[in-house]
Amino acid sequence: MSLVSQVRAIVGAIPRASARRTARRYFSTIADCRSAQQATLRRLLELNAGSRFSRQHGLDRVRSPEEFCQRLPVATFDDFRPWVEEVKAGRHDALLGDKNRLLMFSLSSGTTAGSKYIPITEAFLRDYRRGWQVWGIGTLDAHPGVNSRQIVQITSDYDRFRTAGGTPCGSISGLVSAMQMRIVRSMYSIPLAVAKIADPVARYYAALRLSIADRDVGMVMTANPGTLIHLARLAEEHRETLIRDIAEGTLSDQFPVSAEVRRMLAPQTSRRNPRRARELAALAEFRPRDYWPETQVVAVWTGGTTSAYLPSVRRLYGNLPIRDHGLSASEGRMTIPLEPGTSAGVLDLHSHYFEFIPEREYGSSSPVVLQAHELEEGQRYYILLTTSSGLYRYDICDVVRCTGFRGELPMCEFLHKGAHIGNLTGEKITEYQVVNAVRRVVERSHVPVDQFTACPVWGDPPNYALLVEEKALPTSNEMHRFVEEVDRELQDQNCEYADKRMTGRLGLLHGKVVPTGFFSELQIERLKRSGGTEEQYKHPSLIPNLDFWPQWVERPAVAAVPLERTEAADVLALPAAASSTLPMHPNRSRSA
Repeated sequence: MSLVSQVRAIVGAIPRASARRTARRYFSTIADCRSAQQATLRRLLELNAGSRFSRQHGLDRVRSPEEFCQRLPVATFDDFRPWVEEVKAGRHDALLGDKNRLLMFSLSSGTTAGSKYIPITEAFLRDYRRGWQVWGIGTLDAHPGVNSRQIVQITSDYDRFRTAGGTPCGSISGLVSAMQMRIVRSMYSIPLAVAKIADPVARYYAALRLSIADRDVGMVMTANPGTLIHLARLAEEHRETLIRDIAEGTLSDQFPVSAEVRRMLAPQTSRRNPRRARELAALAEFRPRDYWPETQVVAVWTGGTTSAYLPSVRRLYGNLPIRDHGLSASEGRMTIPLEPGTSAGVLDLHSHYFEFIPEREYGSSSPVVLQAHELEEGQRYYILLTTSSGLYRYDICDVVRCTGFRGELPMCEFLHKGAHIGNLTGEKITEYQVVNAVRRVVERSHVPVDQFTACPVWGDPPNYALLVEEKALPTSNEMHRFVEEVDRELQDQNCEYADKRMTGRLGLLHGKVVPTGFFSELQIERLKRSGGTEEQYKHPSLIPNLDFWPQWVERPAVAAVPLERTEAADVLALPAAASSTLPMHPNRSRSA
């Protein structure tokens, strides 16, 4: 072991010991799931008891989970949006108690209008960091080789801009990184200032420039595995520039990085390392497994559609253990996985109060709602959160499956976003947003599109397709213009979709003209499976299932027909299919 590696291992011993104590305390106090959750609910209600929302709904007088459910219905973010707007304006007592200090707003894409601003408070951050410590020490103890090496972690800026009242808005992962002790921060290859680079390609290049300079990387981590694939390809594309920068102690001028950020990064980027540059130049292939050969583990999400990325991650980074760091979102951490090779983790019972709606009950006027100790192994649920940020019985639209129990602790794995949300790379595109984007383009262009369906398509990179019957847009040029405008509208509505498009993690929306009668056939098949009636049928404007494209659009009868391609549109020149005589009811209230 080199002297530098020995120093890294010694320096990290103190925070690791502290994290082990945190983990032991955590697990010793959650053996009784029901009691732990009731205590968490009492703490959260007391924390924000002085808020106007709490007083208006009588939450300051709640004494039991049953009474809590009677006081409030299940809610979405739009139910809280007016209260959050007050907090943004500086009236923190709208949602927060006087001892629950606001630190920032974490941004996420909204289901309907604009971004969601999630209040992040001191109490929330304390819970969030504890969950990371419990996960982190389990990972480090399982892979002790990481302790003597660096960690490459991709995070975003917590202070991208500020509200009128001066509160930072951005990513909670950036805030967690910014609040790490200096001794802990020294173990990370990428300085915090990199997150301040506005241009995404420049930001990723700077991250690579600084992290590839160190051969001894023990762990690579970020949220979505698609980001790791994107990084690896960017490194290969700019191999010569990276090697030159490392040799000469520079940060290439071809990437737009402000003078201020360059000044902040200068202590790292100005270090010349010709020896490392020669090592990199001698590599036959320029993949992470080649320039970081000591990597012990990769930490990314592995649940839901992200599992499709894992073969490429292994090909690029090596056949390494992959540890899921748990189901988490701007709204909070929900699970803590305890072992590699699975996305299932124990519920973070001390951070939030959890409720669950069985999948078959979701959407009914009076669904059954269960507490955490009432889950059954193998069953699927929509998860509800009550958090220290002032969100109560909040439907985050995540579907999870109970995979079993660790003692009395339920273990859950993420399956997918709700029935009307697409989520290939973290963009969380909603049916509402698709409908709104198409509607706006139709109103401007006066094209006769009244029925359409968007669906995800797996590829390199993945993207979404917009299916339109040939009677509406019969030519490739018309379709090309139409979908480009819809893509721009989606980016305007959904900040995370825009980010993934800008960074190349999502490809351009493309159009597919399908035969007249396609949607009638789809209706017949869906009604056969559901047993519903035509009057109940709601045409799906977004089908987030990855299987839909190969099963319906690339069916043998369709795939055999020659395809005319343009940059943004795939146009099927097909004979018209037999039209169904079933009437369409696209505006009914529920999907069959």
